[in-house]
Amino acid sequence: MQFTEQQHDKLSKVQLDESWKISLSDFLLGEKMDRLRHFLLQQKLAEKTIYPPSKLIFNALNTTPLSSVKVVILGQDPYHGPNQANGLSFSVQRGVALPPSLRNIFHELYTDLAIPVSRHGDLSKWAEQGVLLLNSVLTVEAGQPTSHQKQGWEEFTDAVIDVLNEQREHVVFILWGAYAQRKGQRIDRTRHLVLSAAHPSPLAANRGGFFGCKVFSKSNHYLKQHGIEPIDWQLDA
Repeated sequence: MQFTEQQHDKLSKVQLDESWKISLSDFLLGEKMDRLRHFLLQQKLAEKTIYPPSKLIFNALNTTPLSSVKVVILGQDPYHGPNQANGLSFSVQRGVALPPSLRNIFHELYTDLAIPVSRHGDLSKWAEQGVLLLNSVLTVEAGQPTSHQKQGWEEFTDAVIDVLNEQREHVVFILWGAYAQRKGQRIDRTRHLVLSAAHPSPLAANRGGFFGCKVFSKSNHYLKQHGIEPIDWQLDA
């Protein structure tokens, strides 16, 4: 793909893995990205605290390059408490107490694959194996959940899903909750596996439909069926 000098300069400023940068260049060079960039700049100028830290905003895509993606776990927006968000959906920094949703995810992992509940919530090991832990919205204001919705992130992550849908085959998409399931309507079920269940948040999970969903074993079964190395869901101590 050929870019003008101006376009190349613009792309070079995006701290994003090269494979994603090229595949998402239409969005990154377009007006929607300009508006999103302007919004984030205004938040910074207003001295608002934004999570995750700027160097981790694209952590999911930088840790899991396009060619490495085996599984996508789609979240909504980052945790909005201090030191929680690390740019990976449902994941938190080491040393931070497990949020309720993540605790329920670990409980399901235990009942599904007998993997003991981790003492930490950093899911980087999953991401490094090809699990794209993608939030729909990649930033949030401290203490203000959903505060950065409808600023352009949703269109950006739709573009990420479209790239995976069109350029890859046999990817597992795990969609927990109605929000993720609506976003996943664009996925071609003939090329990929879509696993849907209730959201792991306590309110939704306790109504039924999350516990027992067995997405971890189902994902690995599908990957092995297609000759792809399964995920080791066991986290390091």
